Amino acid sequence: MKIAVIGTGYVGLVTGTCLAETGNDVICVDINETKVKKMQNGEVPIYEPGLDQLFHRNIAQGRLTFTTNLADAVKEAQIIFMALPTPPGGDGAADLSYILGAAKDISKLITEYKIIVNKSTVPVGTADKVKAVFTENTNIEVDVVSNPEFLREGVAVDDFMKPDRVVLGTRSEKAKKLMAELYGPYVRQGNPILFMDERSSELTKYAANSFLATKITFMNEVANLCELVGADVDAVRKGIGSDERIGKRFLFPGVGYGGSCFPKDVQALVKSSDDYQYDFQILKSVMEVNEKQKTILVDKVLKYYKGEVKGKHFALWGLAFKPETDDIREAPALYIIDALVKQGATITVFDPEAMENVKSVIGNQVSYASNQYEALENADALLIATEWSVFRNPDFEKIDGILKNKVVFDGRNLYDLQKMIDLGYYYNSIGRKLIG
Repeated sequence: MKIAVIGTGYVGLVTGTCLAETGNDVICVDINETKVKKMQNGEVPIYEPGLDQLFHRNIAQGRLTFTTNLADAVKEAQIIFMALPTPPGGDGAADLSYILGAAKDISKLITEYKIIVNKSTVPVGTADKVKAVFTENTNIEVDVVSNPEFLREGVAVDDFMKPDRVVLGTRSEKAKKLMAELYGPYVRQGNPILFMDERSSELTKYAANSFLATKITFMNEVANLCELVGADVDAVRKGIGSDERIGKRFLFPGVGYGGSCFPKDVQALVKSSDDYQYDFQILKSVMEVNEKQKTILVDKVLKYYKGEVKGKHFALWGLAFKPETDDIREAPALYIIDALVKQGATITVFDPEAMENVKSVIGNQVSYASNQYEALENADALLIATEWSVFRNPDFEKIDGILKNKVVFDGRNLYDLQKMIDLGYYYNSIGRKLIG
């Protein structure tokens, strides 16, 4: 099929590249001329494992192209994906201006039937609003399909190529047939394509992310309680995760969730609920608890140093909100840095992928190391905020020779408690026994 993808952010670029990989002709549109030129020259603008290989292969074979010209993209496309930002406004509601603006522009360019696909995460009722824009501006028939993405940063290519499910919101039989044909190659192992009405599809995305955010937050609350009662959160996690009704995933405690999806999606669902005069109390609690959890490591540091960290120097491993991405949106590490710097501490940071992004946001508020061990130089303690694999098995003998004191505050529970006892560390993690 001939496909246009409007927007080359994280979702748009992965979507366009993966659609090209199964033989479709895909043209991706972006208004950022510099970014488009870089992509035309073979430069992948985001870090996502496995994406570069598909990106370069499909450019080389002529199935994946990039342009700033919306008219050229829309002209030949049978299906037009809109993968545009929906940032939260001041009231928490998703900003639909990019979506509705693009819909208006597309409506003035089409001359034949098109399927318009909302790939962005949008509130309930957005498909109706997009359809209304087309009705107002053209007599050409269009079907608007809600097709939420369920891509996890770090494994997004696998998620797209082998999805657990594909959710498609449309009541049009014509659109159902074409969308089923488009997604057929991705579900050959039998995973379902779930057709439903547009509003149910839109709510499915928000409900899924909000449930996962709630699960993470619940486990963080359990971890905090474990510390007070003397229980081990690792044992509790395994005990409840073995129940198939609960499952093992998203039960690892830490310093809160971040990223581009969970924070804004939970907030947006709460706002949508408020708009319908429904008080979604559990999600309001999730947001409140998560906000506190982001700086729980700072609370531990302040307690250890009796409230005085002015003049202290810390090493911080991990800046991205999760491993295998350079995304720092709502990353707990940024909240930790901000709190400690305000208290008068200095920090040297290291992250395998996210340091340039952090530099662009906070500049020289911290120092940047070229590797994890360089970050330890002259540091009074080590803090860990992201569970990158490279941090899981460090050379502790080397750490001992660089770090001023054997003090570690671990926000991701990377190390075995007995090992840290044997090594003689003060080791403060999340929901587990305090050592030292």
